[in-house]
Amino acid sequence: MTKRRIQTVLKHAVCIFLSLLVLVPFYMVLINSFKSKSEAARMSLALPTEWYFNNYLEVIDKGNLIQGFLNSLSYALISTGLGVVLCAMAAFVLCRKRTKLNVFIYYFILCGLFFPVNYVTLVRVLTGFHLNDTRIGIITVFTSSMIPFCVFTIRNFVTSVPVELDEAAVIDGAGPVSLFFRIIMPLLKPTMVTCFILQFMGVWSDFLTPLYLSSKSKLFPMTMAVYQFFGKNKSYWNYIFADIVLTCIPVIIVYMIGQKYIIGGMTSGAVKE
Repeated sequence: MTKRRIQTVLKHAVCIFLSLLVLVPFYMVLINSFKSKSEAARMSLALPTEWYFNNYLEVIDKGNLIQGFLNSLSYALISTGLGVVLCAMAAFVLCRKRTKLNVFIYYFILCGLFFPVNYVTLVRVLTGFHLNDTRIGIITVFTSSMIPFCVFTIRNFVTSVPVELDEAAVIDGAGPVSLFFRIIMPLLKPTMVTCFILQFMGVWSDFLTPLYLSSKSKLFPMTMAVYQFFGKNKSYWNYIFADIVLTCIPVIIVYMIGQKYIIGGMTSGAVKE
């Protein structure tokens, strides 16, 4: 009994230590966002000697954060929503019609999980289609980048959906579109919401893609607002930390809403059973 207690205490101690490793950076960013320029440059964990709440107002004003927020929101919502729905449709077809061509396409899509993005080639392709430095081009790149992960995840879930549901719907007169949107898609909501949350977080926090694909300030997302406060001859760390906090808030909100939806859907499903 004593040995079990020691093991339990050690497990809890390890979990607390790992949790602190994750929470300390968040605490440092949050607490330094309320400090003065010189005090924030020390990056200490101490509380500020004087609280500068107007740091956030300065970031919103000087960093043009309203425009950046709207850009980030449009990139994340449009590309993620469009990508998840299209990937769900593709995953359903690839799973149900397992021809040699579809198997090849599926494994070809999975190659996107392992190969890095070549931004030089990407910029040249977008320039050839006159999509470089445009919102449509950025959204297209974000949408295409999530195809491998979403198709892989959703296809594995589609395999658990009985084929008899498809057959029953077809007998009742449902066409391919009606079959997917009325029968299959409601069953895929948990995994689609999971993909949406993960991809939304990825698009929102992406820094490199907008950096390479946009040179106009009106196209910059929130993640690139940090450029306004960091450079060779100036480093306003208090504003940088405040910008990071403001950038993280929408992602946290979307994550909490998504988790609540997933847990609620699983609970209601268990109650029905």
